[in-house]
Amino acid sequence: MKNTSRRALLALAAAAPLLAAAPAVEAQTWPTRPVTMIIPFAAGGPTDVLGRIMAERMSQILGQQVVVENVGGAGGMTGTARVSRGSPDGYSFVLGTVGTHAVNQTLYKQPLYNAATDFAPVTLIAEVPLILITRKDFPATNLQEFIAHVKANQAKMQFASAGAGSAVHLGCLYLNSVIGTNDVTHVPYRGSAPAIQDLIGGRVDYMCEISSTAMPHIQGGAVKALATLTANRSTVFPDLPTAQQQGLQGFEAYTWNAFFFHKDTPPAIVERLRAVTVEAMDTPAVKERLESLGAIMATPERRGPAYLGQLVRSEIEKWAAPIRASGVSQ
Repeated sequence: MKNTSRRALLALAAAAPLLAAAPAVEAQTWPTRPVTMIIPFAAGGPTDVLGRIMAERMSQILGQQVVVENVGGAGGMTGTARVSRGSPDGYSFVLGTVGTHAVNQTLYKQPLYNAATDFAPVTLIAEVPLILITRKDFPATNLQEFIAHVKANQAKMQFASAGAGSAVHLGCLYLNSVIGTNDVTHVPYRGSAPAIQDLIGGRVDYMCEISSTAMPHIQGGAVKALATLTANRSTVFPDLPTAQQQGLQGFEAYTWNAFFFHKDTPPAIVERLRAVTVEAMDTPAVKERLESLGAIMATPERRGPAYLGQLVRSEIEKWAAPIRASGVSQ
């Protein structure tokens, strides 16, 4: 009996190094099958478009297909939670946004995950500016005129969004908070497309829309653009002044896109996806396509997991104040 126990212990001792090495071996060979990119919003939206552009090039680099799966709901939390609660084997990751990994932590009374601790950050991909757009007959031609008009008429005005918790919603919520017009009514829609159609029809007054979605309507003259809401002017609207240039010092409202794994994903797999993502980002055709949609690609010093982890924490804090001040919750 003693000999049997001793043999079992020796066998376990011999196997221990092999068991410890298993994750490292798996990381070195990853991926050996298709990988799923969860996009936590509906197909056809700005996040989906960016994700599919990236997925196509990443599939070529990896030698395995990156399969896009749209899993919408709860302001992007449904699809995002699937990754946080799934397997940490590296075969599923989420394309997160300022909504999924910052805004929802305060907007929802019971968020489905802790964005700061339940994920392994991979890399920031790009920021996408929000543009303040109004119905074309809105009585303002710049941001200061807009502010004056909204302040004088806020009780009877409406702003539209792609849904509660969307970057479009929070961009205007933040703007309203800063300029002191919290009495404007929020009208949420099931996506940006129907919201913009009502803006074009004059049924709502303004939106803080993602530049890629707003672009054709601005260029076609169907809506009026009054300000870029990022610190720097948009590359697709170089003549449109920023909110900061029009007097709102320090104001920035944008969305961003980044990849996240399950928190227990092996570091070697995280690094492999980061490297593949960066290679895709630096592919001239990919870069050109994304920039043509208004995306501002992350600079090299902002492409690491440590930076992304800190960004998430700082963004949660930044957006908490205007959300709480507005009294909005889900």
